[in-house]
Amino acid sequence: MKKKLFVLVILLSISFKGWSHEIRPAFLQIIQVNETTYEVYWKIPSMGDAVPKIYPVFPPFFTVEELNKPNQIPGSVIYSYKIYSDKDLQGNILTINGLNKTLIDALVTISYLNGEKVTLMLQPDKDSSIIPGETSTYDVIKTYSKLGIEHILLGIDHLLFVLALIIITKGKWKIIKTITAFTIAHSITLSLAALGLVNFPVPPVEAVIALSIMFLAIEIIKSINGKETLTSKKPWLIAFTFGLLHGFGFAGALANIGLPQQDIPFALAFFNVGVELGQIAFVMVVLVFIRILSIKKEWPTHLKKIPAYVIGSMATFWMIERVFGFLN
Repeated sequence: MKKKLFVLVILLSISFKGWSHEIRPAFLQIIQVNETTYEVYWKIPSMGDAVPKIYPVFPPFFTVEELNKPNQIPGSVIYSYKIYSDKDLQGNILTINGLNKTLIDALVTISYLNGEKVTLMLQPDKDSSIIPGETSTYDVIKTYSKLGIEHILLGIDHLLFVLALIIITKGKWKIIKTITAFTIAHSITLSLAALGLVNFPVPPVEAVIALSIMFLAIEIIKSINGKETLTSKKPWLIAFTFGLLHGFGFAGALANIGLPQQDIPFALAFFNVGVELGQIAFVMVVLVFIRILSIKKEWPTHLKKIPAYVIGSMATFWMIERVFGFLN
């Protein structure tokens, strides 16, 4: 149990519902169609019927025309506009009104008529920016690395899976091997799915990800009871197998964000780098707490099982919620 009391503290502090999905970014796409006109697509993440009251504010000399009624899709609402002006868009200020009252980031991509591309990120503490001309590769790297870090640190289901792996894995080098196997596996499927080479529907994938966490919770209980299983003997094998599945989950999040067409390799690579950096940070924090808790030599068996029951209960809730979500 030297690893486990920390798990209980952090898991019981937040509700099941709030942890089932990460806070996804909003996405603003602006495409110049002629010298005076731009098409605008604005996607806001939603949780059920709750839609954050955030919207883009363009320079005052632009006329805004709504093209269609808002399109409600699972997890998002999409708005479409045209904006007109004889003046240039670049060099002026773009603001996302209401962003400072949320925890949401807003990814902005702009495609100019001359082929130049812009990628920038607005955040609650920086809800406006001067619109640049062409975006450098460095800007793409910085933006997508940050998105990757945020996704893994706010994607609690993925972190719970990693946490369960650490709990069931004995020994420092075996933990390193197991986390590396998980990293390699989800990097493979993330890349294949993001590039469109393979495709799986996101809702069933999310349900099976929850099922994978349930599986590990059961394996932890078996291990505590002294039963040796394939998972406890070769956790890297289980980590790699389920890691392939988790990669499709990461790809679903990246699909919601979008990739800049002019810098797909860099954006994809550094989104994955961001995911790995966030994952490494999480693993290090967990191991530090394990080290702190190792001062106590032994814990009662019933306490050892509590983290597994909490993890399993949360995963069961998510699985039922997600199955009903895509069946309805």
